[in-house]
Amino acid sequence: MATIKDVARLAGVGLGTASRVVSGKGSVSLKTQEKVRKAIAELDFRPSHAARSLLSGNSQMIGVYIPVLKGTFYMPILQAIDTELRAAGLHMVVAFGVSGVDEHRQGVEGIKFLMERGCDGLIVMSNVLNDDDFSTLGPKHAQLVMLNHHSEQFAAQCFIADHVLGGVLAAKALLAHQHKKIAVIAGPSAAADNVDRINGFLGELTRAGIDTADMWIAESDFSPEGGWNAARELVNSSYPFTALFCANDEMALGALSYFQQAGIAVPRDVSVIGYDDTTGAAFAAPPLSSVRIPWHDVTLNALNELLNRCYGWTRPVNRDFQVSVTLRASLAKRRKAA
Repeated sequence: MATIKDVARLAGVGLGTASRVVSGKGSVSLKTQEKVRKAIAELDFRPSHAARSLLSGNSQMIGVYIPVLKGTFYMPILQAIDTELRAAGLHMVVAFGVSGVDEHRQGVEGIKFLMERGCDGLIVMSNVLNDDDFSTLGPKHAQLVMLNHHSEQFAAQCFIADHVLGGVLAAKALLAHQHKKIAVIAGPSAAADNVDRINGFLGELTRAGIDTADMWIAESDFSPEGGWNAARELVNSSYPFTALFCANDEMALGALSYFQQAGIAVPRDVSVIGYDDTTGAAFAAPPLSSVRIPWHDVTLNALNELLNRCYGWTRPVNRDFQVSVTLRASLAKRRKAA
């Protein structure tokens, strides 16, 4: 396989001159450029990834950190990033944690891993990392964007939907179907986005005159197993609910599974609404109503911001993301208590 040295030798120029032509950086006369390009074509020279990195001064790689590599939530986000990077001639490197095992340490180590691999920029999605963790990156923190994270210090680098509004819309959907006895399966209380959606949900119910003080609310872990276990606990509690709000779709799918096993018909006996509107929601049994967060748009706009920062590009960046509700068969008008 031909090397840049072979190109320089055949073109009769110095190695530095050949490198400048390949990288497109630096001043080289048109006549010399012609000779180098002719040598490249004759030798069928293709610079390796390492060589391109040395010539361009960057690795052409974007690092992505997510808390866990499973489920229907993170995979579409990774697919969107990878598809866009490939189209731009770039590559993705992924680091991820293991749920429930010192998640903060894993996040810090994941970012360190990506930095040590020479990634030009980072996309980070984590509920446990904070501004201090990002500040330790020094000047490299400018080549970082955060998904689903709010920070006053790094506001221009944060991309997040309005989760308070998402909670409000979930409550309005249930109220519009005449539900008043409502149960809630929330996500982790340490997750700021979960707190926002639950506060928005309860606030809207309060404004509608519903006393939420005695409402059945369980904290779970955003997993289908967590939703299944919480639904079992709810049914065993004898709380007279006609509707259930789950703070993400995966817990809602777990709850639907338990209700089916327990002989509780959805939506005849109980209505269920989830959150995120992931790809699996439409294929649940019955299809799951869900608050739609436009994660694809959030992700691609964050990526555009990062590519602009890393490579001086001028891709369009939008920060206004429309939150809505997708109504499906799991939500119906109140008929009776479960």
